[in-house]
Amino acid sequence: MPIIDMPLAQLQAYTGTNPRPADFDDYWERALAEMRGTDPQIELVPSAFQTPAAECFDLYFTGVRGARIHVKYARPRGTRERHPAVVQFHGYTGSAGDWSERLAYISLGFSVFAMDCRGQGGRSEDSGGVKGNTHNGHIIRGLDDEEPDNLLFRHIFLDTAQLAAIAMNMQEVDENRVYATGGSQGGALTIACASLEPRIRKAAALYPFLSDYRRVWEMDLARDAYAELRTYFRFFDPQHERENEIFTRLGYIDIQHLAGRIKGDVVMGVGLMDTVCPPSTQFAAYNKIMSGKRLEIYPDFGHEGLPGMSDKIIQFFLQE
Repeated sequence: MPIIDMPLAQLQAYTGTNPRPADFDDYWERALAEMRGTDPQIELVPSAFQTPAAECFDLYFTGVRGARIHVKYARPRGTRERHPAVVQFHGYTGSAGDWSERLAYISLGFSVFAMDCRGQGGRSEDSGGVKGNTHNGHIIRGLDDEEPDNLLFRHIFLDTAQLAAIAMNMQEVDENRVYATGGSQGGALTIACASLEPRIRKAAALYPFLSDYRRVWEMDLARDAYAELRTYFRFFDPQHERENEIFTRLGYIDIQHLAGRIKGDVVMGVGLMDTVCPPSTQFAAYNKIMSGKRLEIYPDFGHEGLPGMSDKIIQFFLQE
């Protein structure tokens, strides 16, 4: 098998390269306090898309810093009993996608909450100076601010935890059976959600993004999804005089440093030929998870669909 990263035995022992800020735990406790102090002002608007089996709503809530976050919320029509729910997160710059993508879970009796990340391809706002779409550059947003509390992915990570809590508080949802899933950026947000909202019972993450930034840089893979790292250095630190400072600040929004907070069970899918989110960066997060976990390895696959993985995730969520 060709190798684009470390041999598997090394991956299984690898615990990351990117620095962890000394005040990391205080940073996130402060962030969570801000989130909990934010009035979500939840609004449910019936969607134009409806089916005999699914009742569909555009759900809006207010996240930290005043952004209105949009979620596609679908629940089994006519159900009166409390039932499980899945929160879903999409890839970088994308959106929650089509309503029809929720129907497999609806058929199994799950409610589904699919979030649009603020300022990307859906309807959620980026309140950082403009309303609406800012689409890209989210990793480096806030790097030059005086306060690391203004990193944009801090706010997005908090949105995931806030949404999970909203789902748990829905009258029809069993708060003890709320699960999270997504791929790439969605995989990172799944890890962040389960870390910041430890009541998440199960999490299924595919090839998570936003992990071990310095390792990405050292592998010369700051392109594709990570291209803005190279752009930042070229424009704002061309001689890398602040390199250690920059990677340390990125450590606040590095999911590997959050992963140890997870309490629920985790399944992660990884392709060992992934050059977008290198396997070592994914293992850096996986190896820090202390709760029950399982890794599904695809030796010949990269950052792409992993055959059978969607079925494995559904089975994982169905197991009591």
